[in-house]
Amino acid sequence: MLTHIPFPALPVPPSWFPGHMLQFQKMLPALLNKTDVVLELRDSRLPLTSINRNFEGALQKWRRERGHGPSTASSSLDTPTAGPSNGPICERVVVFSKRDLVPEWGIKPFQRALANKYRDQQHFFASWNRTRDIKALSELLVNVAKEHPYRSELNVLVVGMPNVGKSTLLNALRNIGIAGPTPKALRTSAHPGMTRVLSTRLKLSVEPLVYAYDSPGVMLPFLGRDMTGAERGVKLALIAGIKEGLYDTEALASYLLYRLNVLDPVSPAYLKLLPSGTPPLLDVHEFLNLLAKRLCMLKRGGVPDSSRAAVWFIRWWREEGGLASASAPALPDYSAASGMETFRRGWGFDLEWSVDAAQAGRYNEATIQTKMEECIDKFEEAAVEEEREGGSISSTQEKKRLKEQQKTRQRARSSARLAARRGA
Repeated sequence: MLTHIPFPALPVPPSWFPGHMLQFQKMLPALLNKTDVVLELRDSRLPLTSINRNFEGALQKWRRERGHGPSTASSSLDTPTAGPSNGPICERVVVFSKRDLVPEWGIKPFQRALANKYRDQQHFFASWNRTRDIKALSELLVNVAKEHPYRSELNVLVVGMPNVGKSTLLNALRNIGIAGPTPKALRTSAHPGMTRVLSTRLKLSVEPLVYAYDSPGVMLPFLGRDMTGAERGVKLALIAGIKEGLYDTEALASYLLYRLNVLDPVSPAYLKLLPSGTPPLLDVHEFLNLLAKRLCMLKRGGVPDSSRAAVWFIRWWREEGGLASASAPALPDYSAASGMETFRRGWGFDLEWSVDAAQAGRYNEATIQTKMEECIDKFEEAAVEEEREGGSISSTQEKKRLKEQQKTRQRARSSARLAARRGA
């Protein structure tokens, strides 16, 4: 068992914010004016990193304008109502995609932790290949529409970062909600950035009428400074949320090796790729060399091709290794490390905490939930601190913002002087 897992060195995060993302971000407040339900998609493997804080301001304003404070729980989703409501509909549902790629033991504790921390949101975990998940989400939307029978239709807007499964979800909801064969309405891709413009309205249900819009995936304009930004960028690149080619694959492989070790320090998922009897590894170069030999990826002279092995390792994790890593136990086998006082545990790539070996016998869902709530608190505190220190915007973007402000002031002064001359 690995008793110490060093954090890898990470590259400076790139910037990837094409013009269509900025355009949609500017459109969002106007779109929300005609939206009843926001489906905000995140990736279960990155339940915190896949939050796009650039949406928060517009979403909170939308709720306030419709009479919902930031801490107001959503009545139509969380509690039964006495009768149909005549007020404006304003529901925010956070859908975590790819639930089959995170350990099942953590889903309920994490849902409860989220419910305690974000009372204005409904949280839903789903996997697009599980029909019951899609049916449950479809019923959720239909029930919201039925609770407001005075409305002729329900309008849903789907938002989220690139490659979290927005288009795939809408195709699945359409297939479930409309009787008979329904052709695929939206193109999907394993690569980020396929959807570049707001879709036309898609009908998801006939009785009651439910329509939805698909939207372009929006990346953060600036991933952050120092280690915070570096780790955020690598995580998003690993789930293919950032355009291919912007990251060195060996750097991604190094971080992936680290995370798989944290998820299961006794028997990490990658061991099945290596010769039998190989112990867990910490050094990415040693790992990639062994993997290259096992896959017969050799250069001239029999030298292991670690670059090809890194590409293969990342693709393996995205396609099947994620399922293998999701089988990691809630606790490792402590008998493999007698004398250890604490252990590191992880769930997904965002949540990590220490476990006191002396309390391992009392490790249950309530304990896991408490640990997860502490992770959420740390995440929120770090986000506030990053915002306060200006870490959410690059120096280049800050210069552009100041330049635009200066131009705006100059135009205002020019207009004032022109108005004064005309008045004279």
